[in-house]
Amino acid sequence: MTPRLEPIEEPDEPEIQSAYRTMRQEFGTVPTPVKVVTARMSESLEVNRMLQKFHEGIQLEPELKLVVGMFTSEINGCGFCVDLTQSEAIREDLDMEKFDALTEYQASPLFSDRERAALAYAEEVTCQKNVSDATFEALCEHFDEQAIVEITWLNAFQNYTNLVNIPLGIESDGLRAIAQSETQMEHEE
Repeated sequence: MTPRLEPIEEPDEPEIQSAYRTMRQEFGTVPTPVKVVTARMSESLEVNRMLQKFHEGIQLEPELKLVVGMFTSEINGCGFCVDLTQSEAIREDLDMEKFDALTEYQASPLFSDRERAALAYAEEVTCQKNVSDATFEALCEHFDEQAIVEITWLNAFQNYTNLVNIPLGIESDGLRAIAQSETQMEHEE
């Protein structure tokens, strides 16, 4: 599937050109959302930088952050966000078996009760925009108040990015494959 708006391969604005160079270095390509959205709405570059910085400051362990984000994206059907999260997991040298088993999190031995509580919460919020008392109580058994707010923010942020990409027809960029290739080359050296 191709994006509904033609990706801008060579932007005119110097700040966007610089962002493209940075993205090529970081991901091996310029992600399609940058070429479709940021190239047309340069103001979003600073907003995205601030959100990313805020996201990095979240104190939850990196694997849980990625698992919650990827699961939210899977529920919503955002191929780009799933691909991006998988590439981040590979770059952080995390076991992909857990990421590949997300749809079976409730029964899979790969997930702890703590992770199951976070994923059930994210699933219910994403699907219903609210949660039952039982789901919230299960979350409270495993997380303190700050962590609950962080999980809620992560889920909301992921839903936001999904709602930018999905209507514009932005799908996978093959970032997982690029990350796997880069990681394999590093291990061979």
